[in-house]
Amino acid sequence: MSKRELPPQEPLEPALTSPLDFAIAQRDRDVIDMVRHAIERRDVILAFQPIVRTASPERPAFYEGLIRVLDETGRIIPAKDFIETVERTELGRRLDCLALEMGLASLAEDRHLRLAINMSARSIGYPDWMKTLNKGLALDDTAAERLILEITESSAMSMPEIVSVFMRDLQARGVSFALDDFGAGYTSFRYLREFYFDILKIDGQFITGIAENADNQVLTAALISIAQHFDMFTVAEAVENAADAAFLTTLGIDCMQGYYFGAPTVMPPWKVPESAKVKRA
Repeated sequence: MSKRELPPQEPLEPALTSPLDFAIAQRDRDVIDMVRHAIERRDVILAFQPIVRTASPERPAFYEGLIRVLDETGRIIPAKDFIETVERTELGRRLDCLALEMGLASLAEDRHLRLAINMSARSIGYPDWMKTLNKGLALDDTAAERLILEITESSAMSMPEIVSVFMRDLQARGVSFALDDFGAGYTSFRYLREFYFDILKIDGQFITGIAENADNQVLTAALISIAQHFDMFTVAEAVENAADAAFLTTLGIDCMQGYYFGAPTVMPPWKVPESAKVKRA
């Protein structure tokens, strides 16, 4: 056999993975299967959490609709248990479509409601997401001004030019935008200047226990100052107790969100009779 006629090379053996790598990969496959089956059954719901004005916390300024899926036993699974695994996949796009569809349906049911819905920047170019948005806005001429789209800082910064154009187009139609989890990633202040978010939500890692944490007090004050400079409304996430709420009030935060003011619930709070509501101490 000549040198020009070498036998085909045997394929390389796949690299062996550690037991931990295998366990993580199997867990991710299980999560993906669970989410896929939930979407196929349309076992997807929103849980609603209030965001209150600091000046009048007794009444929500708006709500955030948080995506949930139901597993085969009917157990409600929060987004934190699956969103990172599916966010970069087609399932993430389908979840964004369902969240938007359900959010727009809620807005159509109650014209006094203002609602924030989460989305990934990766859904901007997804045709079904835009079809869902256009259909919902066409059915209700007040929906756009009552819809807030939340994009996480990490998602927005991954494709800033696309996000900024997308935001300008929808803001011209009346839709508002919130930058979610601000401070959690590596913020580019150059892009922050160009985005023109309407609302800035300060990540809970800076908020939890702020009344006793001097570092978080300084950092949160700085983030509020940045938001005010860019004329953005501020929301503190993960407010869990009265002491933290009181300290945030002194800092001049515009709104607060967290279990102190209300846990996410799959029963829309605006549909619950006043006599059935439990008042917070």
